[in-house]
Amino acid sequence: MQPRNMSMSGVVDLAAVKAAQEAKAKAEQTRAEAARQGGSGAVSPADLVIDVDEAGFEREVLQRSAEVPVVIDFWAEWCQPCKQLSPVLERLAVEYNGRIVLAKIDVDANQMLMQQFGVQGIPAVFAVVAGQALPLFQGAAGEQQIRETLDQLVQVAEQRFGLTGLSVDADAEPGAGAPQEVPAGPHDALLEAAVQALDAGDLDGAVQAYRNVLSDAPGNMEAKLGLAQAELLRRVQGMDPQRVRAEAAGKPGDVDAQIAAADLDLVGGHVDDAFGRLIDTVARTAGDDRDAARRRLLELFEVVGPEDPRVVGARRALARALF
Repeated sequence: MQPRNMSMSGVVDLAAVKAAQEAKAKAEQTRAEAARQGGSGAVSPADLVIDVDEAGFEREVLQRSAEVPVVIDFWAEWCQPCKQLSPVLERLAVEYNGRIVLAKIDVDANQMLMQQFGVQGIPAVFAVVAGQALPLFQGAAGEQQIRETLDQLVQVAEQRFGLTGLSVDADAEPGAGAPQEVPAGPHDALLEAAVQALDAGDLDGAVQAYRNVLSDAPGNMEAKLGLAQAELLRRVQGMDPQRVRAEAAGKPGDVDAQIAAADLDLVGGHVDDAFGRLIDTVARTAGDDRDAARRRLLELFEVVGPEDPRVVGARRALARALF
């Protein structure tokens, strides 16, 4: 089978943003705990290639993917093409020196993970970036093609998610920098209830659950993100996208129409379009209209996350439009 290359043009959507923030929060807790215990956080070169099973997947792949792209090699002992591909991936993982981590999953021992990723045949290579799974290729691939794919993966992870990789220390003890289990926080049950409501489409319930967390912990970043996302989804619920976009195109001076279209842009994953639309609206309006567009833009920044490079750039553009 010929390799099926990934397309990274639409990596970021709301689900990815939510996963990124959740994974990042866990990783930050882990790093803070390591710092309190005097650890450096550096990993050994041996930790760049790991065997992963279902029990350790959340900790070793999902949580780690908040710091570095995790490339997954689905393989089996009986698979001859796997025996050709796996050594190349292992060598490149070490060569990339912390910009990726390679997780090897034996499909015979981990059928559930194989099903969750929709693997139809092996070898199959995926990546997890900030909690989101991305298909890379299936079947045999040449080293140059693999390098190009990994380079693109690293670039997207850094530019869109701010993931700069791991610090590697040849003298570090293997396993010393691995992510550890994070103790449950005081609001985890409420946050889980909010996530379940969001996944079930109960947007009112999700909004209320996130507000309950924020009433007790106003600085909780996961709740802030979740609330912004739930409120956005509630706003676009029931919208007629065709009508909303037609009104926005036909009435460029109608602030409400531009705001509604920007919400749809973001839900559809068109982050730059959403930001650009509202920045343009801010630039050509004044008074209450300008303030309404500005406030909605700030709300959309909350959905995407303050450290996203597109938010950073849009904030600069907003400042130019205002001043």
